[in-house]
Amino acid sequence: MKMTPISVAIVLPCLNEALTIEWCVRRSLEALDLIEAQYGLTGEVIVADNGSTDGSRELARAAGARVVPVTERGYGAALLGGFRATKAEYLIMGDSDCSYDFVEALPMIGKLLGGAELCMGSRFKG
Repeated sequence: MKMTPISVAIVLPCLNEALTIEWCVRRSLEALDLIEAQYGLTGEVIVADNGSTDGSRELARAAGARVVPVTERGYGAALLGGFRATKAEYLIMGDSDCSYDFVEALPMIGKLLGGAELCMGSRFKG
């Protein structure tokens, strides 16, 4: 069986986000479906868990994410732990509190495929 390499990883740092993590993972998976349909790229959702005690890990896993424990505390450490856990060429990051709609990352992938080295969105400016 031929394995398709992962091209896009959506990395969600997480610390006790049980109220919102399922929606974030599901919306991330929807974004990856659109990315695959439009660009032919495969993807994965990584929840970089920073020690949650509220069931966030289990909820994220049940929603379809790969959960990576990150023992070093802090937002940046969680992001780096998530980035290190994938071999994806393109990394999308966003918070696990519903402040981002990951489907809006679709045009960013197009920009990256067109040669941009970095794309940054704004939840305030669109």
